[in-house]
Amino acid sequence: MTPAEALARLRLSRTEGIGPANFRRLVQRHGSAAAALAALPGHAARSGRAFTAPPLAEAEREMQAVARMGGDFLFLDSPGYPPLLALLEDPPPVLAVLGDAGVLKRRQVGVVGARAASAAGRRLAEELAAGLCTAGIAVTSGLARGIDTAAHQGALGAQGRTIAVVAGGLDVPYPAENTALQARIAAEGGVVVSEAPLGTAPMARHFPRRNRIVAGLVLGLVVVEAAPRSGSLITARLALEAGRELFAVPGNPMDPRARGGNDLIRQGAHLTEGAEDVLANLPAQPLDLPLFSMRPEFRNTAESPSEAPPPAESAGQLLELIGTVPVAVDDLVRRCQLSAPSVQAILLDLELSGLVETLPGNRVVRSVT
Repeated sequence: MTPAEALARLRLSRTEGIGPANFRRLVQRHGSAAAALAALPGHAARSGRAFTAPPLAEAEREMQAVARMGGDFLFLDSPGYPPLLALLEDPPPVLAVLGDAGVLKRRQVGVVGARAASAAGRRLAEELAAGLCTAGIAVTSGLARGIDTAAHQGALGAQGRTIAVVAGGLDVPYPAENTALQARIAAEGGVVVSEAPLGTAPMARHFPRRNRIVAGLVLGLVVVEAAPRSGSLITARLALEAGRELFAVPGNPMDPRARGGNDLIRQGAHLTEGAEDVLANLPAQPLDLPLFSMRPEFRNTAESPSEAPPPAESAGQLLELIGTVPVAVDDLVRRCQLSAPSVQAILLDLELSGLVETLPGNRVVRSVT
């Protein structure tokens, strides 16, 4: 990847209204981020929305600032990008990393749980993380108070490797009390990972996105103390959707913090009392995982000119086939008189205009307004 394309990818990923799924489709459709940026005005005109990419100078400043911190960027189709994370339906197009990015390719287990954790829960998380690291497994968590903090500390105490996925920018440690812990992780062979631009203060909407990265990086996820409807259970759901093994620590049924873990066990999660329970059920690391690559039908090159934009009436006809019940894109192709590339092109414009949403499993549904 050239420096110019890297800057274009950073700018496209920072464009408001262009999320991970749209980023992927735009780059696939146009062949590069630079070409996608050039095509944004056309998408804006067709959808009636504004997509303004940050100036080149702003992207250059962000890259230089991350470099001054000793960090770097990983791009979705670069060799250093975590292969398991690339398998998600909406992998982050760009990751800012601080520390040893090579750790991201290790076998990982996530350890998450309550912020207001019990002393016993924190101790178990610390011992669990230490045991996993002793067995050569890296421990991944979200640097939050409670269980997350204990997991990171347990890994470091065992001189193991730990990955902290943060919700804000690399330069905004959260919570502030974990500033020293974040620095220690980066300095002692671990890595800190963020999808957010520098200067981003964590907000509530950022944490589910952080959780999907935790779920996507790991082979298995352990939940230690989680109340119903907690962020830890969101991470568990995302891990299940990504096909990861799920583990949960049982707890006292009188303690609300145990309800989430106990429910997960009832639903089929592995009952976990120590690292040995995880190691006995952790799958082997998959090999030769497919990284993101340009699909030929979406390339826009001199050798393969792009199709003419589909007429507006075709977009209207396709939208009529999409209702409030999710439908597979392959079914849409069979039901309409358009080629697969044309359908994908129309769906991209419809999604950019907010009329449809893309769901896991290559399905679409009409947006609820």
